[in-house]
Amino acid sequence: MRIDKLLANTGYGSRKEVKQLLKSGTVFADGEKVKDPKTHVDPEKQQITVNGETIEYKEFIYLLLNKPAGFISATEDEYDETVLDLLETEDIIYKPFPVGRLDKDTEGLLLLTNDGQLAHQLLSPKKHVPKTYYAKILGEVTDDDKTAFENGVELDDGYITKPAKLHIITSGSESEIELTITEGKFHQVKRMFIAVGKKVQYLKRITMGPLWLDEEELKRGEYRDLTEEEVELLKNYKPE
Repeated sequence: MRIDKLLANTGYGSRKEVKQLLKSGTVFADGEKVKDPKTHVDPEKQQITVNGETIEYKEFIYLLLNKPAGFISATEDEYDETVLDLLETEDIIYKPFPVGRLDKDTEGLLLLTNDGQLAHQLLSPKKHVPKTYYAKILGEVTDDDKTAFENGVELDDGYITKPAKLHIITSGSESEIELTITEGKFHQVKRMFIAVGKKVQYLKRITMGPLWLDEEELKRGEYRDLTEEEVELLKNYKPE
């Protein structure tokens, strides 16, 4: 990788600013001063320093965010704040994007990465990656609803959903449930409950494949890097 691209990718400014930085003589590769922007370096094998600070370079970034309500699952939006507005500059420079989407008013687990291959793998309809949601429902959720979801319900556009697993936590005028689905149609959970005559009042995603949300560790709006083990679990994930 060219040294100017490496510096630009790791947040040291535009190509023009990086050229000025190189001219200043503060960039070193394995102890040797680098001034030529075209110089090729290997950040995984060489120690690259700027003003005495070592650059920590990684090709891919994997972030687990506890998304709060009010943010759009997108990289940019003309009117609303996006989930990228919750990230630190040191992570934004890797240009991560949300894997799938959560509605603006939906909270919970959201994966962000710049690894397009993994994102495609997780979102592929053929993979059937399960996602579990916790929800508060206006109306009494019953065993009949559980059976309906297991068989697939017809949405407002005529689409029949794939089998889904409904766990009823409490049932009454307001019910609490957990629902596991293996697809991601637009507003799917909300539309599934509309199909059985009920309304979602609050929705939060708590799992995606092998990942789960630990709310004691991550408060709303907080995020963390995935561990190497979690990344490997995602890459090798095969639904049961």
